[in-house]
Amino acid sequence: MTAWLSLAEVASSASAGLAERPVAWRAGALIRHARWVQDVARWRAAFASHPGRRIALFFEDGYDFAAALYGAWHAGKEVVLPGDAQAATVQGLLPQVDGCAGLLPGAIAPADSAQPSNLHPLDLRATRLVIYTSGSSGQPLAIAKTLGQMDAEVRHLQQVFGDRLDGAEGLTVHATVTHQHIYGLLFCTLWPLAAGRPFSVERLAYPEEMALRLDGRPGVLVSSPAHLKRLPASVDWAAARARLRAVFSSGGPLPPESAQQALATLGQSPIEVYGSSETGGIAWRQRATHGDRWEPLPGVDWRIDDGILSVRSAHLADDAWWETSDRVQALPEGGFVLRGRADRIVKIEEKRVSLTGLEQAVVATGLAAEARALLVEADGGGARLALVAVPSEQGWAQLRRDGKRAFNEHLRRELLLRVERVALPRRFRYVRELPANTQGKSTEALLAALFDGVLPPAEWHERTAQRSELALELTPELRVFDGHFPGMPVLPGVVQIDWAVAFAAQCFALPPRFLRADVLKFHAPVLPPLRLVLTLEWEAGAGQLAFQYSSPAGSHSSGRLVFGPDDA
Repeated sequence: MTAWLSLAEVASSASAGLAERPVAWRAGALIRHARWVQDVARWRAAFASHPGRRIALFFEDGYDFAAALYGAWHAGKEVVLPGDAQAATVQGLLPQVDGCAGLLPGAIAPADSAQPSNLHPLDLRATRLVIYTSGSSGQPLAIAKTLGQMDAEVRHLQQVFGDRLDGAEGLTVHATVTHQHIYGLLFCTLWPLAAGRPFSVERLAYPEEMALRLDGRPGVLVSSPAHLKRLPASVDWAAARARLRAVFSSGGPLPPESAQQALATLGQSPIEVYGSSETGGIAWRQRATHGDRWEPLPGVDWRIDDGILSVRSAHLADDAWWETSDRVQALPEGGFVLRGRADRIVKIEEKRVSLTGLEQAVVATGLAAEARALLVEADGGGARLALVAVPSEQGWAQLRRDGKRAFNEHLRRELLLRVERVALPRRFRYVRELPANTQGKSTEALLAALFDGVLPPAEWHERTAQRSELALELTPELRVFDGHFPGMPVLPGVVQIDWAVAFAAQCFALPPRFLRADVLKFHAPVLPPLRLVLTLEWEAGAGQLAFQYSSPAGSHSSGRLVFGPDDA
């Protein structure tokens, strides 16, 4: 077993005797601790010479992120981690920070060289980080964390799960989630650094990548419910199944059928971790062992006040009790089960309606496997109750046979057996998968986008300075399908070009003037409902944007768009 290090010491002179300690795998090469500490020192030198205290970091590469993170901390900086690098996020972020690094405007670069000998242990209380929530509201909220809080949490994770991981020689941490959020930060960066467990620097986006990368040395998969719901049987999982030692999931409860499918496919019952950005980890379970029951993590005290869970632990900023927004029920054998969100009560015509209760009623009809309810703005003002659902096999069959209008009415009749009439949804969207962010959460903003009708909700898989990839959830209700064509909606080619430009503008610094379109090819029609993947490649020197739309059926369209300055 590799020596355990405090998060305060992983890059300090206290770890000087661990030069061969593994840190990360990149392109098949193992990067060791001595090299990482040198890179931390280079980042420290760069940040130390930069005025101001707050530094924002956004990296796709996990190794570069870890080195820059510790470099900033050793330079005495407070690190700010935006959840993404979209234009709106960056616009709101820049006035709040004094400098940036990674894939952000005006990025600071590491120094050419520096001596790591002056990297002293960090102060667990004074070393700070700001991370953002991405919960159900869709409005990010800044959460401050001390290194001491995070150190306590990774110690507790090691206490519960370390034995099943440390016994595998050469075990590598693979992830589908980003280190820019608290779950990925803890599981993919900080815990591996403390335990001497190397992580893979590239994030996994597709099941095919997962199967390929997990077929080498023993591994652990840090994933989200969204990814574990998509494990196609067409992929050969045999090698990955033989080498996986654990699968972690967080960001929301994993449906029982998805947990069972993951067990059958990957050979591991996913370890679900329940918590939030504010509270840190609270509890864990494996459905194959615990069923619906959650087992509190070490060091977490809990109580139930009027049906609401409150917690106290070293993962929080102080010793006070923190009231969550989750309703729970204690179990005689210990632990608890979740009974829905307490804050998901809305008023419809002066009556209180539980969105959680409505979602449970929809699933109980047998017509939907998953459901999310929300309020959306009505065209004439006010708000209407809306539903986004993933139909069950029975539901899809009935939807195709009877059409959406008849299916809506049938679902409403079934719901009347379970809820009051005022709680019946007025607007409906049926999708293959619920839209999810990089944490696997179906935020209200992503769900509401399904009713907006202009741009489809996007799930970003990759964002670099030269290449980006995102998945688009297409439904027939998008306004771009109006009149094109009645009864047989087809996505117009001009809309595909417009979407490529709109999403590229969120990633790349496109010149202001569109000059021309080259080599446009439309291979196959885009027919909703469909999960469509858009790949974008930007050549800044040539001002060229290449795009391609694809799906499991193959390529739908591709082309190259040329941009130039206003005077071109």
